[in-house]
Amino acid sequence: MSRSLPTAVLLVDGYNIIGAWSCLKKTRDRAGLEAARWQLIETLTSYSAYMGYDTQVIFDAQYQNCCGHKEIITEYLSVYYTDFGQTADTYIEKACATLCSGIASSSCSRVIVATSDRAQQLVVQGYGAEWMSAQQLCYDVQATVCRVRQKYQQRKKSHARFLANSIDAKARQRLAELRMGL
Repeated sequence: MSRSLPTAVLLVDGYNIIGAWSCLKKTRDRAGLEAARWQLIETLTSYSAYMGYDTQVIFDAQYQNCCGHKEIITEYLSVYYTDFGQTADTYIEKACATLCSGIASSSCSRVIVATSDRAQQLVVQGYGAEWMSAQQLCYDVQATVCRVRQKYQQRKKSHARFLANSIDAKARQRLAELRMGL
């Protein structure tokens, strides 16, 4: 089964978000950068699927002497580690240039960049992408978690708290007969 077309492409400046979200900063300080990266990825996995976004989380390897690579986490989320000497900002700018220039012929009508870097905000908006601050992304993720929980709770609730209400009518009738000695 193939998924429907994404409603938007979400480009996330990974280290910028880790530095802006208090929960990720705590994880980074307590358990290390790798743990904070995976916490961000896990958080964005559900959010991306729920929103229908094609999410790309970008981490710089600017100071690491290694080749860039891509990891596909789910059909909605990919993680990119940039090449040596390349920043996440330059990767995002190139992606915006490519995606926004082809939007008229593309199946996706929106490109959103999540970062709190002011210079990056101005550049991506110049390409025609939308900008979302790290705090706005945090708020949206939390609101989505709440919506999913409410949806799940509504499905989970039965009409009443009694076991008899969760069994079929025939079994309920038979239990009533047994109770009355019939």
